[in-house]
Amino acid sequence: MEAYANPEFMNSPTARPLRILAEYFQPKERFEEREINDTILFFGSARIAPRDKAEATLEAARVAGEDTAKAERALFMSQYYEAARELARRLTEWSLNLEPCGGRRFVVCTGAGPGIMEAANRGAHEAGGETVGLGITLPMEEKNNPYVTPDLNFEFHYFFTRKFWFLYPAKALVLMPGGFGTLDELFETLTLLQTRKMKKPLPVVLFGTEYWDKVLNLEALVEFGAINAADLNLIHRTDSVDEAFTYITDELCKHALPNPGPGM
Repeated sequence: MEAYANPEFMNSPTARPLRILAEYFQPKERFEEREINDTILFFGSARIAPRDKAEATLEAARVAGEDTAKAERALFMSQYYEAARELARRLTEWSLNLEPCGGRRFVVCTGAGPGIMEAANRGAHEAGGETVGLGITLPMEEKNNPYVTPDLNFEFHYFFTRKFWFLYPAKALVLMPGGFGTLDELFETLTLLQTRKMKKPLPVVLFGTEYWDKVLNLEALVEFGAINAADLNLIHRTDSVDEAFTYITDELCKHALPNPGPGM
């Protein structure tokens, strides 16, 4: 049996470099075939439900006479699902109306899961656009959401190869409220921008000021001298889909449209 056809060998520690290369070359080939030159990334919690589902859950809790605190919180958080869906829809419509220049432009990309990821893929799908999902194999994770374009639906084993394909073609980043994974992506991106390891302009939007003001106190980093005050300018905070849309499209027109293609 050829080595590449031997599952025992291909799943062994010795073949790990081959598996890593496969997670680099397969997306590369697929993106080139589909002319995906740049993306808009959406990150956020997989636990946030759409408004209709959250409303139904709250009503069911009320009818059953149960404690409604958890359901009320879920309904409050559902605003971010709807905002991600609407923003992704509007950005996709805007992108589809651009003059063709170097392939498909600014395709919405997520981690392919439920919650905010589903919302962004859903909004892009509803606008008639293609949408990318970079999933990860996890013990407790659900399968990729149904709004990802089938040919652009990936499943990764290694977080670092997945992260590469998140950021390499990205031209903008939207972070809705989320947990450890969202924070991880935020700080990795900010580190790359601050250290100039990623030289391309990358607008970063933190959506949901009530949430992020409680979760992050970046001003304290300035106060203690851990970062420069100018580093805070790497982030744009907002609660408005209109403002986020305008900020992102202005930045893309200014920095990304004259220079099609990925790059870090």
